[in-house]
Amino acid sequence: MQNNAILRIAILGTGHAVPPQIMTSSALDQRLQLPAGTIQQAGGVSQRHFAAAHETAAQFAAQACQRALTAANFAMDDMDCLIAASGTMDQGMPCNAALIHRELGLNATIPAFDINMSCLGFLAALDTLSWLVVAGRYRRVLIVAADIASCGLNWQALEASAIFGDGAAAVVLGASPQGRQSRILTSELLTISEGAALCQIPAGGSRFHPSRIDQPFDPLTLFQMDGKRVFKLASQYLPDFLQRLLHSAGVTREQIDWVVPHQASHLALSHLSKRLGFPSAKVINIFANYGNQIAASLPTALDVAVRDGRIQRGQKLLLLGTGAGLSLGGMVLEY
Repeated sequence: MQNNAILRIAILGTGHAVPPQIMTSSALDQRLQLPAGTIQQAGGVSQRHFAAAHETAAQFAAQACQRALTAANFAMDDMDCLIAASGTMDQGMPCNAALIHRELGLNATIPAFDINMSCLGFLAALDTLSWLVVAGRYRRVLIVAADIASCGLNWQALEASAIFGDGAAAVVLGASPQGRQSRILTSELLTISEGAALCQIPAGGSRFHPSRIDQPFDPLTLFQMDGKRVFKLASQYLPDFLQRLLHSAGVTREQIDWVVPHQASHLALSHLSKRLGFPSAKVINIFANYGNQIAASLPTALDVAVRDGRIQRGQKLLLLGTGAGLSLGGMVLEY
């Protein structure tokens, strides 16, 4: 369902954080005893950040939150709510938001909960919480996505492993300040559940709990993806989805200043330019140096482009992506 109401909402600050360990594709080739250039060719990623065994997603989430708050010139106590929009879990229970809340040392009066839409968690949270801010339920909200993908990769399936990296990104969301034109023009989320099995980690819940299955558990903890079928199914829906989104926002492709996509894959980013009609110069593409960071990908790309000066206040942004589910999401906003 589309959001056709214009919301006077602003992203007041952004921030991202990555593990200090940089893993190059050439180093992965050596580690996996593959011919030089194999990982780069398979995934299109030059380097990415991998978390160490002692590091947690909540730690990187807290770092990203601190940077977003600094950029917005707010303190933790100025926030009314914390939302974790991660695609993966730190642990089965409690929710990611509670662990991040503890990491930040937040006051008990600041509620924290998760919104999960896989790689589109950030977009889903941004869409959902914008309405709560407009309604007056919250004044300022901290939204953060933090994912550690590296521990669940199956290196026997390079198509589904060579593209991923770890990281976190956060934004401060609030009402548009006096004199600023920041607003959300439209948004839409779509779920095509016939593709639910095309991109998954079977383990982690009750369906494939070790006590309830009669098959090896370890393989079920690894990420599985049929990339070609995911791309084919998403491609069936994306053109019409994008057309509806632009029509609802009352803008043309030419009026979009920047496309900030989920960094799904090299192929997906090329698709934006070749088949969806956006010049590559308008697409924020950080994929080669960060890889696919699941839900953290899109807000990390946003923060990178804000900090390097490409994205300026008043510009029109298209946030767009796909995720497991199979899900599609998009938003047009004036930054």
